[in-house]
Amino acid sequence: MKPSVALQLKRGVVREAVGRFRTVNLRVFGSVLHGEDQEGSDLDLLVDTLPGATLFDLGGLQVELEELLGVSVDQKTG
Repeated sequence: MKPSVALQLKRGVVREAVGRFRTVNLRVFGSVLHGEDQEGSDLDLLVDTLPGATLFDLGGLQVELEELLGVSVDQKTG
């Protein structure tokens, strides 16, 4: 499945996950943003961290999103 489709279908649970891992302001960049993603593309995401967020929060978010969406996630912080 294309990452853009997976994200659209599961947008609500993705927002919930972002809140649980002390992150906010999820943004998409890369091929999904430009409408050029294909099956097998990764999902490029940018998030802001809240005070107290740790690498465990960021790693946990990435793992959870990959499991929820079934696509590889490349996550950066802003």
